[in-house]
Amino acid sequence: MEYEIKGGPFPVVVCTLQKGETMKNETGAMSFMTSNMQMETSTGGGLLKGIGRALSGDTLFLNYFTAQSDNEKIGFSSCVPGKILPINLNGTEIIGQKNAFLAAEDSVDVDIYFKKKLGAGLFGGEGFILQKFSGNGMVFLEIDGEVIEKDLQPGEKILLDPGHLAAMEPTVDFDVEMVKGAKNILFGEGLFFTTLTGPGKVWVQTMPLSKLAAALIPFLPKPDSDQGFDSFFD
Repeated sequence: MEYEIKGGPFPVVVCTLQKGETMKNETGAMSFMTSNMQMETSTGGGLLKGIGRALSGDTLFLNYFTAQSDNEKIGFSSCVPGKILPINLNGTEIIGQKNAFLAAEDSVDVDIYFKKKLGAGLFGGEGFILQKFSGNGMVFLEIDGEVIEKDLQPGEKILLDPGHLAAMEPTVDFDVEMVKGAKNILFGEGLFFTTLTGPGKVWVQTMPLSKLAAALIPFLPKPDSDQGFDSFFD
């Protein structure tokens, strides 16, 4: 399988498959494909596995696309402005945020990942249920906004505003700590920081979808206002 990422802030990954090669994706991410691709839909490992993916933010079912001849193409597009992050697992694991999964080769396993610490579970912004990607092959993740990569050394710690964690290697310790100081709590960034402690690589996203939605709300018309939605679009 070969791939190319296009589209700037509204990206699409175009994959070229040879006969018999298969890609899978969450339902709704496929944007186009050539005519010699066969599509099948399943839970990808049974009902419980499908429910697990649904709990982690993705769909219950996966679509599988198999090339029936050489050089067939298929495109998977992101649903938000941002980046598509390609990762070659090569027998390793990656932990991603909820809704991170876009598409992957069939040899990649997509599963639910629970964060056991109470603080991270209750106050982690994106939630303690994350996604785990393992196996061999390429996986493509959706990133909200731009992406910053950082290799943490053993014991090195960075603090993030909740929601800005896009992905991390499983060796990175993930927890949440409370902001110190009454004025910081009342007038600062919020009550909690996500803390990441090395070793391992982390990917930070600059514009979580939740923040983008919050920034747009003041500019949207209210349904009960005199202006109404119809006049807003005139």
